[in-house]
Amino acid sequence: METKMVNIKINNVSLQVPENLTILEAAKYANIDIPTLCYMKGLCEIGACRICLAEVKGGRALVAACVFPIFDGMEVQTNTPVIRESRKHTLELLVSDHKRECLSCVRSGSCQLQTLCHDYGVDENTFQGMTHHYEIDDKSPALVRDNTKCVLCRRCIAACSDVQSVSVIDAVYRGFKTNISCAFGHTLEEAPCVYCGQCTVVCPTGALTEKDDTKKVLDAIADPDKKVFVFAAPSIRVTLGEAFDMPLGSIVTGKLAAALKRMGFDGVYDMALTADLTIMEEAHEFLDRVKTGGKLPIITSCSPGWVKFCEHYYPELISNLSTCKSPQQMFGAMLKTYFAEKNNLDPKDVFVVSVIPCTAKKFELGCDNQSAAGVPDVDVAITTRELARMIKADGINFVNLPDEEFDNPFGTVSGAGVIFGATGGVLEASLRTASHWLDENFEVVNFNEVRGPDGVRRATYKIAGMDVKVAVASGLANARELLDAVKNGTEEFHMIEIMACPGGCINGGGQPNQSDTIRNNVDLVAVRTKAIYKADEGLPLRKSFENPEIKVLYEEFLGVPGSEKAHHILHTTNAKRNVF
Repeated sequence: METKMVNIKINNVSLQVPENLTILEAAKYANIDIPTLCYMKGLCEIGACRICLAEVKGGRALVAACVFPIFDGMEVQTNTPVIRESRKHTLELLVSDHKRECLSCVRSGSCQLQTLCHDYGVDENTFQGMTHHYEIDDKSPALVRDNTKCVLCRRCIAACSDVQSVSVIDAVYRGFKTNISCAFGHTLEEAPCVYCGQCTVVCPTGALTEKDDTKKVLDAIADPDKKVFVFAAPSIRVTLGEAFDMPLGSIVTGKLAAALKRMGFDGVYDMALTADLTIMEEAHEFLDRVKTGGKLPIITSCSPGWVKFCEHYYPELISNLSTCKSPQQMFGAMLKTYFAEKNNLDPKDVFVVSVIPCTAKKFELGCDNQSAAGVPDVDVAITTRELARMIKADGINFVNLPDEEFDNPFGTVSGAGVIFGATGGVLEASLRTASHWLDENFEVVNFNEVRGPDGVRRATYKIAGMDVKVAVASGLANARELLDAVKNGTEEFHMIEIMACPGGCINGGGQPNQSDTIRNNVDLVAVRTKAIYKADEGLPLRKSFENPEIKVLYEEFLGVPGSEKAHHILHTTNAKRNVF
């Protein structure tokens, strides 16, 4: 059906645009970005903040451009003195009840409120009077909530309820008393929060952030009695560059290794190696369940946000979870067992740091059965954002770094390990190995049907005469849809991949904060995903079982996939958690 076009004027520029747009959307056709604070495309479109006001000719009052529809013949102004003054006063009112600690705030320089206040010449002392005082909620291992920095945009609520279907935060009270809270005033630790961190990604200020663990890392590096090793998750190679204003989708694998080496670590590694190791164990577990009549579908266990969600809301499916630890935990376990043994190191003196795109990984460190050597497998997990701050603080000129290799051992990875960073990647990597073990003549490498942005994807592959039915879901609201179908018996699968974050790890809760202009105009998930698959295709090895480093680990230490020793070191258990 052909889209009807209408004629409008925005700031005296004549346009012909589709009729089903808002003023905010139509303005982009004139290369005008109307400022926003509460708006985020496809997530929060409620016109609450009153920053995006526009003036419509014809005696209308100022309207919220993000929700006001255009009509044929409309004439709009977005930058009149009245509008600019209104925006300035709104910002001054927000700042009057805002904790003004920009110099020490982790979001300084990437705070949307700070940017707008600067652009509109806000005087932070215009309005004086009563202010709110809230206790900082920092009890959880992953997230910090500071309502004194909240602007009540409600984007976090939309992310938690609409995207993730967890709904642990909402607006409470009315008027001047309105604030964002968990039910009954609980902390995030007491509530059934899954620590996915999607709230931190959409928060325009420093009201929601990850817990900062950078000091723990610096203290360990400075400790002469510690051997400090670091490894970086697969998705970091396509997102870290954003924190240094590099083009979106830049693959910075070599610069990442170079930066980490300059920070004082004793060993610098690529977590894609244990993504390959995870596949060896998970593919074996899948085939074993198929052959022995075990519990199907097997569901991936790499995403701790998803695993915690399952433990809270779908305890009846816990036995479907793969028992494999995540690549993060496997790497720590191998460093403190195999590597420590080979190098005559006491596991207690080995300090392991992971660089991850995921705030829930901070929570995963303290979960049960994550201490293969009798000490925690991983000591500290820092996000992409935390690493970027550390690199800047160390004065490292990231953009101009030469490309360097990760350290050996553990220096070889396959493309299968790299694609863990995108939704569908874990399942595709598993299929690359499982299909070979089922049929050595099965030559498919790219399982394109499980790739892409759709919330739920399904596919069937004929392998060794067997119809292997698989599914992928990213974002927990989509996971609910798929899991309910499995519970109700309306759909059957052999293997399911679930990622807590929409788009997978490349859109994790610890990835670089981006401006509203980019988030509302660029498909970040698509750009980052394209880069991940480009990195995969550029590697000589595409399947986990081909990785010579993996072969050595089994020959020298683990035995075979699924062995008793492998199970002790690389596998874990899960249990039901209360909702409240």
